[in-house]
Amino acid sequence: MLSPIARAALLAFASLPLVVHAQASSSSSSSSSSSSSSPSSSSSTSADAGAAGSSPTVLSPVVVTAERGPQALADAIPQTTLFDQQDIADTTATDLPGLLQLAPGAQISRTGGPGSTTSLFLRGASSTQSLLLIDGVRVDSVSLGAPQLAQIPLDQIDHVEVVNGNVSALYGSGAIGGVVQVFTKDGGDHPPRFNFSVGYGSYHTQTQQAGVNGALDKDGNTTFSISLARSKDDGFSSLNPAQAPNANPNANGYLNESISASLRHKFNDKWDAGVTYLQSNGNNSYDNAYGVPTDLNNLYTKVRQVSVFANGKLTDWWTTHFVVAEGDDRSVSNTNGIYNGRFDTDNRQYTWQNDFALAAQQKLQVGYEHLDQSLDSDTFAAPDRHVDSGFVGYTGRFGRNQIQANLRRDQYSDFGGANSYYLGYGFDITEHWKATASYSDSFRAPSFDDLYYPTSGNPSIQPERSHSIEAALQYASNALGVMRLSAFQTRYSNLIDYPQISPGIYLAENVGRAKVQGLEGSWSGHVGKTDIRASVTLQNPVDLDSDTDLVRRARHFASLAVNRSIAGWRVGGEWIVSGAREDSSGALGGYGVVNLSARYNVTKAWYVAAQIQNLLNKDYETAYSYNSPRRGAYVTVGWQQQ
Repeated sequence: MLSPIARAALLAFASLPLVVHAQASSSSSSSSSSSSSSPSSSSSTSADAGAAGSSPTVLSPVVVTAERGPQALADAIPQTTLFDQQDIADTTATDLPGLLQLAPGAQISRTGGPGSTTSLFLRGASSTQSLLLIDGVRVDSVSLGAPQLAQIPLDQIDHVEVVNGNVSALYGSGAIGGVVQVFTKDGGDHPPRFNFSVGYGSYHTQTQQAGVNGALDKDGNTTFSISLARSKDDGFSSLNPAQAPNANPNANGYLNESISASLRHKFNDKWDAGVTYLQSNGNNSYDNAYGVPTDLNNLYTKVRQVSVFANGKLTDWWTTHFVVAEGDDRSVSNTNGIYNGRFDTDNRQYTWQNDFALAAQQKLQVGYEHLDQSLDSDTFAAPDRHVDSGFVGYTGRFGRNQIQANLRRDQYSDFGGANSYYLGYGFDITEHWKATASYSDSFRAPSFDDLYYPTSGNPSIQPERSHSIEAALQYASNALGVMRLSAFQTRYSNLIDYPQISPGIYLAENVGRAKVQGLEGSWSGHVGKTDIRASVTLQNPVDLDSDTDLVRRARHFASLAVNRSIAGWRVGGEWIVSGAREDSSGALGGYGVVNLSARYNVTKAWYVAAQIQNLLNKDYETAYSYNSPRRGAYVTVGWQQQ
């Protein structure tokens, strides 16, 4: 039976492990935000604003992921990035990984076109060491320990928050590199408004989207949103035949069908409750470097999230949040029409969070979370995992001083417990300048593959650990936006590796060590009427055991997005740059990709948008032997009810 690494290599839907030497494998009414534990109000720009191209004040957006509660973006101590509906409307990306390329410290690796296996390396952490949440809910595969990022279409997203650095003290396992939290679309206090769009482009790409959102009553106490989307393309050959001669040279297409829905009711000024839902179904044709050139491989996937929440204000100083949720990850593969594997993950999550206002600008947070994880597979069996977690947090301001302290205990049914903590400090130098520093400890729980996979799993292994320090200098103003320069260092220990114990046999062990040091610069703001988002990262991601760079991590990379509204037009461009990297099978050259976009409002309701991706037709790889899309042109026609 194949090891979990060999399975990942054959199916091409898992990133390489962290250590190099491991050979194992809008109108404002449509905007919303929610806390990590439950949806709650905050401000963000909307899709209709994207059509109008208006620029809101930069310091007004509220984020919730950095401290599990609402705060102004400029007040967050950890590096925090917000992509609102204006940013989503501007980008040439069609899925979550494409958008994340513009986040500071984030690198994306793909094994082909849309729908292919995608890995996020956030501040040098592996794809299993950065946590994805959808409306606060885990949706990762408990088998592989990583989420299916490429199955999250932007059509269903209201906004995204990215927090860089160790935050396991807030969210538990997997938040070593940071947290990406996706918020699905919500309703608004207005009569129901319909919208739809259709598109066509290179690789015979076809897209359709339709939705409606608004209030069900004249008082706006009951709001809803429903969105449907479909995308299909013929694709291109994922693997380069010159580097993988056994791969089928045929084009690898992709089909995605998705739906999101929400319903919220405000009972009075103190209580509200609701439900959110997201489901994304994918059918991805992929290449296998270890097969024969006539093989036809397909991977059928499903990512689903459903949550029921309630928010209440018990007293003037005590608010409470309840969430009951489930996040599912499904994958079924076949070769030449013959079924060859199924892996179904269920994450059932129960959260109770309480926020206590101790005094002006001082808050205590106490919560409990229970997580049940199960795997249903015909490849191997594993016992269910149960996790009980308690967390406490304090945030406060004393004059020019700002403090954030978090502590969490996670008790696992299969390997024991893990503690994590975060301590952050901010000092307002002037009205616009702020200095911050933090020290934190995080962990990643072993995946079910690590623990139980036949011949390679090891039930005695322990969580991976990391310790981080960070210092940053920030400038924030409505005139320019938020600029930040961060210096960080993360040391990894107890990393799970798969050393060979006999010919062809690998066994999971805690033997790896690594270190990532770096400088990270970011700017999100504007110059006059031109909106700018820029980031640059200089880092040295090193495997301390082999003294080599971690695979697929560049030592320097950057991104730049510029957009401007001119009369009825919204025009922009993106430049994504990466230095050379090492992969387990060979070197990856550096690259620079330029994308262009334009949108024209024909009327107040009708618009037409066009994109050119990879304008300079660069031939580049983000994973060894895997092709990336060449130059492509795409056109979309849409309508939004006013």
